[in-house]
Amino acid sequence: MKPSSASSYYRATATPYEPFAPLQGRTHARVAIVGGGYAGLNTALGLAERGVRDVVLLEREQVGFGASGRNGGFVFGGYSLGEQSLLGQLGPARAQALFKLTTEAVQRIRQRIIDYSIACDAVDQGVIWANWFRDPGVLRQRQQLLAEQYGVQWQWLPQDELRGLVRSERYHDGLYERDALHLHPLNYAIGLAAAAGAHGLRIHENSGVRSLSREGLQWRLRTAQGELLADQVVLACGGYLAGLRRSIDRAILPIATYVMVTEPLDHRLDECLHTRAAIYDSRFAFDYYRALPDTRLLWGGRISIRNRSPNAVQRLLTRDLLRVFPQLKGVKVDYAWSGLMSYARHQMPQIGSSGDGLWWGQAFGGHGLAPTCAAGELLAAAIAAGDDGWKQFADYGLDSTHRPFGYLGAQASYWWQQGRDWLKTRVEG
Repeated sequence: MKPSSASSYYRATATPYEPFAPLQGRTHARVAIVGGGYAGLNTALGLAERGVRDVVLLEREQVGFGASGRNGGFVFGGYSLGEQSLLGQLGPARAQALFKLTTEAVQRIRQRIIDYSIACDAVDQGVIWANWFRDPGVLRQRQQLLAEQYGVQWQWLPQDELRGLVRSERYHDGLYERDALHLHPLNYAIGLAAAAGAHGLRIHENSGVRSLSREGLQWRLRTAQGELLADQVVLACGGYLAGLRRSIDRAILPIATYVMVTEPLDHRLDECLHTRAAIYDSRFAFDYYRALPDTRLLWGGRISIRNRSPNAVQRLLTRDLLRVFPQLKGVKVDYAWSGLMSYARHQMPQIGSSGDGLWWGQAFGGHGLAPTCAAGELLAAAIAAGDDGWKQFADYGLDSTHRPFGYLGAQASYWWQQGRDWLKTRVEG
């Protein structure tokens, strides 16, 4: 069966809302935000909660169009750069402070869902990290590191217990992260936009910014039908490059990842999962998946420099699915899609300013929900009150990714890591 013509399951089940009108004519704002994904929306809402209401957000497509409305919906702490590397690069105190920003963001996401009554199918039942390999060493080391250096407790799941929750012979043991949740990411983005709008912020969809120029003490942003003068500007475009500042765009690689959603499984879901937690595995090229409220299974995985067709995504991911759950042979896939994430060479978010009222937040690299929330808070605090907490990310600047050659390097690195996973699996038998 071919996947639905709808762009994604999320888009097909999105909360209906009155579209935000495109920007028209000339206007002024204290702050202009370019990008209606999580980074932009969290910055907007953070400003509103601090009393800054003279804000205009411009989105080229629709709210949540990019990675924010296409991802797996996992909400947990951390960054693409692993905890050990973060510790080695920054030392205990600074690494702990940056990590804490994301665990605090997880709680802020929970609270905003409550405070703003965001209907996003939130399931606050944690995440399982399932071991693809027989050797438990990597899991034990990470469990100890998180406990000793970050004060985070993950529960050990021996093989029998894990297989009681995840009915697959593929896994051997696992770790359970309780302080995590999963949700409908597009509906969460739509809820953030509604909350910002209720505070009086102006949001304009179908308002791609064509040019950005400095004029005196202000910035001029031009769209197809309008013009905006702003004192400060935040660029928050992720993998969907705005083309407004070369130094900012060239600092990220837009990398594709793939997601599909099965038909409703009814009782067949019980043959696979006896947990409401979301799951991902211990390979570099890992699968991630979770049950949806209507008994469908959402399945994601792989990264690539190629944005594939829905049929190609379905073929690739169905093969991956059946390696874990062969009991689902013959399952139909109703939705399949891909989307672009923004990665930096240093695998950390880029949060910064040029010092003249231009700010940016990007490169959240597959861990977007918590880090974008943290970034929005840092940027909002900086703009509203001059807070310098954003400078904690000063070590992770706008290093060029050297596109197009960076794409080749990223793909080669992925294939190499994928090969290592394959070889380790073969050696273990």
